[in-house]
Amino acid sequence: MRTDTPDRTVAVQDYLKAIYALESSGARVTTSALATRMNVRAPSATAMTKRLAELGLVERLPYRGVALTDAGRLGLSLDEVHVEADRLEHALSEELEAKIDQELGYPTHDPHGDPIPDRDLRVQPARATSLAELEPGRRATVSQVPDGDPALLRYLAELGLVPGRTVELVALAPFSGPITVRTEHGEHAISRELALSINGVPLRPS
Repeated sequence: MRTDTPDRTVAVQDYLKAIYALESSGARVTTSALATRMNVRAPSATAMTKRLAELGLVERLPYRGVALTDAGRLGLSLDEVHVEADRLEHALSEELEAKIDQELGYPTHDPHGDPIPDRDLRVQPARATSLAELEPGRRATVSQVPDGDPALLRYLAELGLVPGRTVELVALAPFSGPITVRTEHGEHAISRELALSINGVPLRPS
């Protein structure tokens, strides 16, 4: 259950949501995996997991990473994270936002993969490409998904098409037909329009 305490800052909530997402995908919540998902350096992720443990929100497991405690479970699904983030965005002062940005290691992208402008409103150039632009047989790490529709986010999570996961383009139907992708959850046919809205960083052929 979610509990609101004075110590639960926005940064803490973001980390708890990231841990929840990793646990839901079946992945081990290692410092490396958490740092990658939060787009911060490993020492920053380590420091935050220690803080979460002190607050009783996570349990640190030797050689296995961390796990949410009952107190740390938010009760939020991945699609609800976006709704909650929108609420928090309007409640932040510029001073608190700057402090959170510093604590998180100045991330350049949010958990959905959208770029975060710096204080000068500059955005880091994207290196990703849409899934529809991949060649059959090529793999990529999902880096950005559309985040405006909670139902769509639930659907993408069920398919395994979330930031940080690997996807392979299996087949591309002609005449703007659907594309078939392979994730850790199996093969799935998705529309060309949806594929164009999902970006990934291509992996080198093995």
